[in-house]
This record gives sequence, C-alpha cells and structure tokens, in this order.
Amino acid sequence: MKVTLVTATYNSEQYLEDSIKSILSQTYKNIEYIIVDGKSSDGTLSIINKYDSHIDKWISESDRGMYEALNKGMQMATGDIIGLVHSNDILASDDVVESIVKIFE
Repeated sequence: MKVTLVTATYNSEQYLEDSIKSILSQTYKNIEYIIVDGKSSDGTLSIINKYDSHIDKWISESDRGMYEALNKGMQMATGDIIGLVHSNDILASDDVVESIVKIFE
C-alpha cells in the first residue's frame, strides 16, 4: 500500500526540517512525500532543496492559505492512503506510518 504524506508550508524554516526528518525516518518505505509551499520568503525553500532527492513532488507558489495548499497536495497524491503532516508537526515515532498501514490492511 502506498502512503502519501502532504505537508503545506509557508515561512516555516524554524520547524520544517524536523518535520521532514520525522517522515524520512519512517520504517515504512512506500511513502510518497509532497510539499506545497506558499511561496515562502524565509529559508524554507533552502530546506526543501536540501531534501529534494527525498521529496517526490513539491511546488512553491502563491495560494490562498493552508487549506488551498493541502488541497493542491491531495490532488497530486497517488497513494492509497493520504495523510497530512503540517510543517511544524513531527511524527511521534519511526513506526507511525507502518502502524497506520497495518490498521488499513
């Protein structure tokens, strides 16, 4: 089962890297990771570029807020399960996604 995780972000350089690391550390590996940035003006894009090879899809463009950004991400998603991980959130443990997939199976 493919899991898509979507992160909407805007000027989140303070938190985004920890959020990305929590997703990359997941034991479940069939994860599609999408970031939708609202055209940040801080160091957010530098962080996204740093992890570019681990992010399946990302865009940075103006939007009308978090909900539009999340909708854009969900429209790009190809996973069987779609989850939202906000830019200032971290997953509680490395097996969170694996546990969710087991419930769906």
